[in-house]
Amino acid sequence: MNPVKSSPATQDAWQTLKQFTSARIALGRAGMSLPTQACLDFQLAHALARDAVHIPLDFISLSQRLGGLGHPVQTLHSQAENQTMYLQRPDLGRLLNTESIADLKKQAALAVDAVVVIADGLSSKAIANHAEPFLRLLLPALQDNAYQLSPLCLIKHGRVAIGDVIADHYKARLCITLIGERPGLSSPDSMGIYFTYQAKANLSTDANRNCISNIHDKGLRYEQALKKLLFLIHEAEKLKFSGVNLKDETTDIVLDNLESGNFSLT
Repeated sequence: MNPVKSSPATQDAWQTLKQFTSARIALGRAGMSLPTQACLDFQLAHALARDAVHIPLDFISLSQRLGGLGHPVQTLHSQAENQTMYLQRPDLGRLLNTESIADLKKQAALAVDAVVVIADGLSSKAIANHAEPFLRLLLPALQDNAYQLSPLCLIKHGRVAIGDVIADHYKARLCITLIGERPGLSSPDSMGIYFTYQAKANLSTDANRNCISNIHDKGLRYEQALKKLLFLIHEAEKLKFSGVNLKDETTDIVLDNLESGNFSLT
């Protein structure tokens, strides 16, 4: 007789549910502890999350790639001089440094409707992976609706509110900020989009913004995120505000209309 092979790990009865979520459920146990594989998986996920925060974004490469989208690109810097300062002083990540302000003032005044800001945030990997493919969908959609855009603004060590400064400078109605979200153990490269109508430096707050989050390969698809953003832009233009009073009421019918071109932004 062949000996019965046994494993020191006890499988969790809910194991089949793991196919429906990336959350850490049904890990099983080995005695009073987790199985070795579950421990190793956790350590790997934690390492990937830390790397997403600490590995700097390659702005030169990203700028070159975004330049291929047919829009001018400018790279600016917040008042956070390095990653350590950025993590310890969130307030400095919301403000442009002196050199960047001077660079903006050197440019001729532009009459624009929208600014698109791309900030590294808390996940350089998110922006490196998802900013370009999403902008390949967003920029033509904005152009099709006759929106005049400022140069694409890449921000080193930027927080969400730094977009208010850019929008205020260009007197733009719409501020769209793409930023790397705080990484989780199942999504180290999640990108978020923050939309603000009539953003003003030192006046806009998080209550004035709408957020579309969890954009990554296993989360919200680019097409879904775009449709939600276009819906919010349309409603903000109609109601003249964004934020907590502007609800994302997208439904399958509305999204289908957006996809078929029956939903104009203007």
